[in-house]
Amino acid sequence: MSIRDNTVGIAALWLLAVFTSAHTAAQGSSPYDLVQSTTEQVMEVVVAADEYVDAEPDRYYTQIQDLLDPLIDFRGFARNVMGPYANSKRYRSLDEAGRQQLKDQLDRFTAAMRASLVRTYSNGLLAFGGSRIEVIPPEEGVEMDEARQSVRQLIYADRSQPYEVLYQMGLERSGDWKLRNVIIEDVNLGEIYRDQFLTSAREQDGNLEAVIDTWTIVVVEVDE
Repeated sequence: MSIRDNTVGIAALWLLAVFTSAHTAAQGSSPYDLVQSTTEQVMEVVVAADEYVDAEPDRYYTQIQDLLDPLIDFRGFARNVMGPYANSKRYRSLDEAGRQQLKDQLDRFTAAMRASLVRTYSNGLLAFGGSRIEVIPPEEGVEMDEARQSVRQLIYADRSQPYEVLYQMGLERSGDWKLRNVIIEDVNLGEIYRDQFLTSAREQDGNLEAVIDTWTIVVVEVDE
């Protein structure tokens, strides 16, 4: 069975946006520079994958994972998705055993979220192999936050108006910029996944182990 999917999902656009900055996230580079300098390299990877992905899907997934890992703060993203179940207030309220359990749950959920995002949405990325991408430069004269910045990107694909992607970056102590959240077409992916987690937790009567064991990413579609 082919792994290709003609459905255009929001998170496929998210991956495309991420890939344009994930390949060379060098220290000292601005978020805009990272996106601008690597767009061509990443699109070459996507186009090349079109030739082998049906026969070697694991090769494709591995390449995607290698590109994502240097850039995305998966643990921070997973903690935000878990919301009140993994915030500082709850952590401080637990005894030593409870804190260790929460750490283990966060580790497990980080791994589950990482795998689910890549497996679910990398297939949709192939639909954008021939897309034109425009990264909008920062406005001149506008003071930028030294620790948090957003980069706006337009993806010209299969409709008259481009898809608009805004991804929010945070500066680590190491000097590396990490992706913290993505907003696509006014849809905040962090909020979507947090609502999904909280709903599942209520359905499971607060059993986080069950939530993590059954976690799958909600596919959010873009209006055509």
